[in-house]
Amino acid sequence: MSSTNSALQARREAAVPRGVGSATTIHAARAENAELWDVEGKRYIDFAGGIAVLNVGHRHPKVMAAVRRQLDLFTHTAFQVAPYESYIALAERLNALAPFPGPAKTILFTTGAEATENAVKIARAATGRSGVIAFTGGFHGRTLLASALTGKVLPYKAPFGTMPGGVYHLPFPAGDIAVADSLRALDLLFAADIDPSHVAAIIIEPVQGEGGFRPAPTALLQALRAICDTHGIKLIADEVQTGFARTGKLFGIELSGVAPDLVCVAKSLGGGLPLSGVIGRAELMDAVGPGGLGGTYAGAPLACAAGLAVLDVIAEEGLVERANVIGARIRNRLDALRGKPGLVPFSAARGPGAMIGFDILEADGKTPRKGGAGAICARAAEHGLILLSCGVLGETVRILVPLTAPDSVIEEGLAIIERVLGA
Repeated sequence: MSSTNSALQARREAAVPRGVGSATTIHAARAENAELWDVEGKRYIDFAGGIAVLNVGHRHPKVMAAVRRQLDLFTHTAFQVAPYESYIALAERLNALAPFPGPAKTILFTTGAEATENAVKIARAATGRSGVIAFTGGFHGRTLLASALTGKVLPYKAPFGTMPGGVYHLPFPAGDIAVADSLRALDLLFAADIDPSHVAAIIIEPVQGEGGFRPAPTALLQALRAICDTHGIKLIADEVQTGFARTGKLFGIELSGVAPDLVCVAKSLGGGLPLSGVIGRAELMDAVGPGGLGGTYAGAPLACAAGLAVLDVIAEEGLVERANVIGARIRNRLDALRGKPGLVPFSAARGPGAMIGFDILEADGKTPRKGGAGAICARAAEHGLILLSCGVLGETVRILVPLTAPDSVIEEGLAIIERVLGA
């Protein structure tokens, strides 16, 4: 077997289509909490967390123990064939944590795209309508309907032909776009393209992920809630990246005080195993008849065991509060570096809790540098730190360090960021 990154990269290029991109050429051999070692034995600090999957870190002992216990019992039956307690127990836990009042129900899936697509299916079934409204810069997955919901053409839409119909986009408040501009665009949409009585749902990320770690303004979320209530539209919170303590709340939507109708969850819920779901108001969730929802591997036993353990870890280790502590540490360090001679210009850090992003800027200190974050992330990998970029222009560096990371490891990673920001 290949034992070097270059050898594995060559094999990858021969065997794996180029459509699945990788942020680095590091090939993982093992990982623990917020650290990863490649096949050549080099250690890296992980500030990517598997793209927000590892809020409880790599291989958390409680998650691993839960998976091992389940592994000794059974790995698969299909919940649609022979259901099992762990699925039911996880649904009960999530229902109790739902960020809206009243009875809730949860259905489990495997990927974030399954969660967003099924939330739309549920909203359509419950309302008898088909229209869906999303936002520019939003990311909701790579399957066809999820790509249609996603508010970015390249690379998610351009090669794939006509997208599913009935999906409309509003400008997301960012840069010179204000909340009033977004709401005015919604008024125009209702006047020109689709009557609100034909809209099933509005879907929004409480903090845009791929769009550049840009929080949705509370005023926007409040206005959307009121509009949805007026017109019988369902509000979907896409918490795939923001969920499970990352923002300093269990769910990012809680920062606004706005209660959604449906919540899409995935990523950190599974602690490293594929797991997603939709939590929704019970009357909506029951709008679909038996057989209309599900999936062969949806809510797999090993993943459900992991999910229950993840929720235990978040509660027992105070990770909601820990996210705020980590976020303050990172923001303070970055703020202290801004304007320091010899460093690449970058924006103030933004994002709630430990969901932190900052933009790489041009020499004027104002204009986002197209593709600027990618260069910083590549340099970071050379110095032993895994970082990810995002943003409409590829200008944003995002930090998703596990919430279980020791302070010493976080400081080590921040020191590398300072080093690679050297102009």
